[in-house]
Amino acid sequence: MINKNAEILLLVDGYNVIGTWTALKNTRDSSSLDQARRELVESLINYSATVGYKTQVVFDAHYQNTPSYSENWTKHLSVYYTNFAETADTYIERLCASFNRYQDKYARLLVATSDRAQRLTVTGYGAEWLSSQKLVAEIEESRQVRKKSKRQEKQTQTRFLVNSLDPKAQQRLKDLLHQKG
Repeated sequence: MINKNAEILLLVDGYNVIGTWTALKNTRDSSSLDQARRELVESLINYSATVGYKTQVVFDAHYQNTPSYSENWTKHLSVYYTNFAETADTYIERLCASFNRYQDKYARLLVATSDRAQRLTVTGYGAEWLSSQKLVAEIEESRQVRKKSKRQEKQTQTRFLVNSLDPKAQQRLKDLLHQKG
């Protein structure tokens, strides 16, 4: 039985998204892969919090002779680095294959990748597929919505002088006005 309060789990093939996202691809090529990874993670932190997904970004070990490990960045986002010689695809497929064990916690499983073979495999396991291009578009759209919301909030707050005061000062001003009135 699926829990109605269960979250949506989004698995992101990190290097696949970096290779799709023009800005991150340029960062990777001109600056560093570490910087591109960091920018992807920061974008996904905001996106995940906005849409309410539990997100796990998966990166290949990238020829590093290190064991797998995971980093929790926020309550919404973690980053997983695979074992040496294990691909992100293999990790994602394994998680999709065992997803029925997590259905009490997660209502849906989304996988973001543009790898066609990966798409067929994960949908075969019952996961939903999201292309890297679509994910990038959704991240950009959520960024624009947040920007617009902050701009409107700022305009509303700065319309009156009292809104520029800290909450304590605002309360003291209200108290003074009520005493005189």
